[in-house]
Amino acid sequence: MIEIQLDSRFKTVGGGVCASRGFTANGICCGLAKKATSDGEADMQNVQDKKVKNDLALIFAEKPCAAAAVFTTNTVKAAPVRVSREHVANGIARAVIINSVNANACVPEGEEKARKMCAITAEKLGISPAEVLVASTGVIGQPFDITPIENGISALADGLSRDGNAAALNAIMTTDAAEKELAVEFTLGGKTCRIGGMLKGSGMINPNMATTLTFITTDAAIAPEILKRVLKEVVADTLNCVSVDGDTSTNDMVCVLASGLAENAEITLENIDKDDDYNMFRDALYAVMMNLARMMARDGEGATKLVQCVCQGARTANDARLIAKSVISSSLLKAAMFGKDANWGRIICAAGYSGADFEPDEFGVAIASEAGKINVCKDGRGLDFDETLAKKVLEPEEINIIITAGSGLRSAVAWGCDLTYDYVKINGDYRS
Repeated sequence: MIEIQLDSRFKTVGGGVCASRGFTANGICCGLAKKATSDGEADMQNVQDKKVKNDLALIFAEKPCAAAAVFTTNTVKAAPVRVSREHVANGIARAVIINSVNANACVPEGEEKARKMCAITAEKLGISPAEVLVASTGVIGQPFDITPIENGISALADGLSRDGNAAALNAIMTTDAAEKELAVEFTLGGKTCRIGGMLKGSGMINPNMATTLTFITTDAAIAPEILKRVLKEVVADTLNCVSVDGDTSTNDMVCVLASGLAENAEITLENIDKDDDYNMFRDALYAVMMNLARMMARDGEGATKLVQCVCQGARTANDARLIAKSVISSSLLKAAMFGKDANWGRIICAAGYSGADFEPDEFGVAIASEAGKINVCKDGRGLDFDETLAKKVLEPEEINIIITAGSGLRSAVAWGCDLTYDYVKINGDYRS
């Protein structure tokens, strides 16, 4: 398991999406993934033992929340994406219903079924269907029968609790080998606030202004238009800087709900430049999403290593992001990391086709880990280095590639993983 990276302003707390005041969650096995019990609830011991996996999750807020979301840029958009974009447009939401197993993408009556998921959830919770966001993950293009969801919605809603984050997280996982959730505590204007999130994602990861499925809650008071602004800023530097396999899903979505129950002075457009609350909230959201991004990269399908690329010395932040993400997206580089081969030529090659503006003759590369650091390239030319030492440096679970793109002032970080035999095995029989 990789180490959580936080500065002293933030403290890790338990509870995931239930850590923030005003939120409950639950997850059940309704029968989409495995045979459910007669009342729609899974045998939780079997769920914990991974003999049975939940397949339906619900997050609920006790009051209407400020809400913001970003979605896949894939031209082919799943039905839940289209419905959730419509529902979140007014900046208000109160619940999120999520299923795994079936993506509800490219199927007959998909949008009608996504709307029905919102409607049955709203009826059970006593809220408006427009206050419900919906998300699905799983196989694309398979017939989508929501009868098990209809049968299970009562058990799902009746089981909502402040301890329901683990059951909800289990329900959204597909090929994920590791659970991904984090909550942090921080202070805004003397008030203690929290942000908590959970994420599913292991394959089909190459987001652009979207994510895999990521759900975040906060009890901070923040206006919807500011929440939307800060989410887009943070996604650009976190989840959009992750690549496992270069594929962008039809279902990618990240949403944030803010209950305001921390009772801090609301962050609005009028006061955004007058105090540091906006910056603190942004940094807290970054801390959660950056760590979730690292977890997602490390849990790439079949992966054995987290590969982090830091690009410094770039002329612009966009150039730095382009270079860093191009490097961690390179299949050749990813294969080299699996083979413990310090093949720096693959790094400069990936930077060269990234679209970034830099001078190759100023390009430098170092590779580091807990086992040490080696410089392998300077001024666009290879350096003599000890290949035996290089293999030792590339042995640990987390590898850092440090690029100097020139003498500029901008930098960026991107996260990926190695490419192993198991990636092909997993995706060769994904539907079975």
